[in-house]
Amino acid sequence: MPHASSLWSSLLILCLAASTVQANSFTLIQNGFFAQRASHTEGAAPLVPRRAALIQPSGADVSRGAVPLRTGAASLFRGRASGSLFAPVLAVPSAAKQLMTLIAGAEAGKAGYDAVQHGARTRPARRPTEMTIGEIYQWIDDTPGQPHAIGRYQLIPATLRRLVRHQDVPLSKRFSPDLQDQLAHQLLEEAGLSDFLSADMQRGDFMLNLAKIWAGLPTTSGKSYYEGYAGNSAVYTWAHFDARFKEIFPG
Repeated sequence: MPHASSLWSSLLILCLAASTVQANSFTLIQNGFFAQRASHTEGAAPLVPRRAALIQPSGADVSRGAVPLRTGAASLFRGRASGSLFAPVLAVPSAAKQLMTLIAGAEAGKAGYDAVQHGARTRPARRPTEMTIGEIYQWIDDTPGQPHAIGRYQLIPATLRRLVRHQDVPLSKRFSPDLQDQLAHQLLEEAGLSDFLSADMQRGDFMLNLAKIWAGLPTTSGKSYYEGYAGNSAVYTWAHFDARFKEIFPG
């Protein structure tokens, strides 16, 4: 029978090892290497986690694009593909690209990647695609009290900063079309794209989640999720949004 002191030594080593694993796992989660399933919000309505009941806006910040539904969800740009979180990614799936184009049509119109919210009294000195992230931040800081939604997906400051932090984008990085697509794809994942594609989320829930992120998209009522808030309204009818969605994701 093992000596008592040896047993205590073994137990101590096991406890220390478990603590180290737990600490390292927490660090990995904080750094965004694992998809977090919790519904974290920035003071606004959470996305529909699969078939969970909807929660209406609380009256806090529900401005355009501000709603993070599953803010820890892994984007394909962070390494989630083919069922593996760490599988290499060669390109964004065609369906995701088509969906982003549909969203952009409601948000940016013909201005596309160089779109700036029309309510901005002081616009950037250069086209958004010619600016770095740091320069966009400076423009935001220098022009308080006006809308700052920018780019093809009309990212507002809070959302832009959160996505940039999550994806470790340097401030010197240009706000190029590729970077805008990369940031937007994170939002698609937060809305439940992977869950929808794997049949773990209903189509209606995913579409509603998208409408919670982009105010130009309609809900089944035909109105924006933020109808009347800060002048928001749906750009598409529900019939058009539904038909295009079915074309992109048949069956």
